[in-house]
Amino acid sequence: MRLTRQSNYAMRILMYCAANDGRLSRIPEIASAYTVSELFLFKILQPLVEAGLVETVRGRNGGVRLGRPAEQINLFDVVRVTEESFAMAECFENDATECPLVDSCALNSALREALNAFFAVLMRHSIADLVQQKSSMRGLLGIPPVSEQPALAG
Repeated sequence: MRLTRQSNYAMRILMYCAANDGRLSRIPEIASAYTVSELFLFKILQPLVEAGLVETVRGRNGGVRLGRPAEQINLFDVVRVTEESFAMAECFENDATECPLVDSCALNSALREALNAFFAVLMRHSIADLVQQKSSMRGLLGIPPVSEQPALAG
């Protein structure tokens, strides 16, 4: 199974916000850190906001921050809102009626078991787990130390 770019960068947005220690992050800064377009990140932001994973603050000093503590956001939460389909094979899709074995196929059962194992692993890992080395991450992402950041409205 391969995750989409949306899932990949949704996790990266959340990691950036977590590494920024609750302070507001701006999409242009996040886009620059990951060398990706701002427009692409804005598109990804919508489902994250709707799911409560990110909150936005509008205005001149606005930005984004985690919608709940990083420890309470697991990777499955992110994948669930950014992926359209978890069909590992055509027979997983809703309109799959071509195969005569669709209701009793051992392959279908094995793939479903594998998908559930994948989900279980994602559920075990939080955004906080991904940013355990905050100080080195902050440097790699170009986030200034908290003491050097200007105070933003929050």
